[in-house]
Amino acid sequence: MTDTPPSRRRFLACLLYESLVVFAILLIGFLLPQVVLSGFHMEAGGRLLWMHVVALLGAYFVWCWLNGGQTLPMKTWRIRVVDRSGKPLRPLQAIVRYGAAWLSTILLGAGFAWALLDPQRRTLHDLLAGSMLQQTPETKN
Repeated sequence: MTDTPPSRRRFLACLLYESLVVFAILLIGFLLPQVVLSGFHMEAGGRLLWMHVVALLGAYFVWCWLNGGQTLPMKTWRIRVVDRSGKPLRPLQAIVRYGAAWLSTILLGAGFAWALLDPQRRTLHDLLAGSMLQQTPETKN
């Protein structure tokens, strides 16, 4: 494995792909249950809906980061998230990174935009969680 951070282009492409995957997860894991509930004339309140979204996406991201350090888009673009020493994330680190990613998003994407300025491509949530992105070597079959 290499300590090389991903290029800006690779980082942005991965981020775009990740947004499509998140949309699909929310469509299946969030919208479908809401449609079923409305069929029974049941409705979940605003806070419950947000808790559902946060838990659903948290399960996806934290599980992926702890099991290989990559989401599907990260595998496609050969990017892995590791701690500062290059080792896999610890569970608490993955949870902190996920929670801080919400902060990056709430700041109108400024936490993600920071990675475009940082030479090691670290986002705000990487800085807060003690993690970093690495470009993985190309595998030849």
